Amino acid sequence: MAPDTSTQIHNIGYRSYDGPRLGRSYARTSLFSQSLRGAYGLGRSAKSKVLPMLLFAVMCVPALILVAVAIAVPGSTDLPIKYTTYALTTQVIIGLYLASQAPQSVSRDLRFKTVPLYFSRPIERVDYVVAKFAAMASALFILTAIPLVIMYIGSLLAKFDFGDQTKGFGQGLVSVTLLSLLFAGLGLVMAALTPRRGFGVAAIIAVLLIPYGAVTAVQGIAYNTGSTGVVEWLGLFSPISLIDGFQAAFLGATSAFPGQEAPSAAAGTVYLLVILGLIAGSYAALMARYRKAGL
Repeated sequence: MAPDTSTQIHNIGYRSYDGPRLGRSYARTSLFSQSLRGAYGLGRSAKSKVLPMLLFAVMCVPALILVAVAIAVPGSTDLPIKYTTYALTTQVIIGLYLASQAPQSVSRDLRFKTVPLYFSRPIERVDYVVAKFAAMASALFILTAIPLVIMYIGSLLAKFDFGDQTKGFGQGLVSVTLLSLLFAGLGLVMAALTPRRGFGVAAIIAVLLIPYGAVTAVQGIAYNTGSTGVVEWLGLFSPISLIDGFQAAFLGATSAFPGQEAPSAAAGTVYLLVILGLIAGSYAALMARYRKAGL
């Protein structure tokens, strides 16, 4: 009688992994890198690259034009726009970029319920939040700082005063650093509230634009009715005007507030504390959100 060969044990040469265990730090760094690349469509489909790269180009084109004008006009001694003014002038582009990329960074993980997979060892909830927050802030910093670099290089080629340009460039970098952290935190919180990308996009645009429009309108009314003392404090109620007021108070920027009066040092300090509080609050809100999402 022939032996039964329906069940056999095959030696396929399986060997357990005995290489280095890279741990949480490597996982966190990999997640940061993947999220930052994804914010510009790198490593994704060609269609995913179109919008972020287009917005990046649109951010840089005005800087190139400003440099060309400054170099071409005889007798120019400075750039037409201050370094601290550029990001606020292009705030709509920044808002569109954030609204398109923040949901892409977090909403898909929520929609497809892959967040618990991230929180399996070795990565933990804090690693996920820190990596996503840092990646979004870095992506925004690249978007807002590269035009300033173009302006700075152009000003040096035009042989403008090195000290003045370097000071202005440094002030601009401080401004866009705070802007990137603030906008990244608010954008990720709004995007993480819902797994639906469309709702996240609408929420981010609403948070950035509606308060700014309301604050600007009320500031104009207060200024025209003689209540100029409240104008500087009304700026506390909009993310964009928070950056405007802070840099006008401490970085020598020209304020967009009615009358173009810079907030006092006391108001500027409050602006800075509110900005830092919102950044910290956004981080805490994300931690709370992913405590639930990770279950």
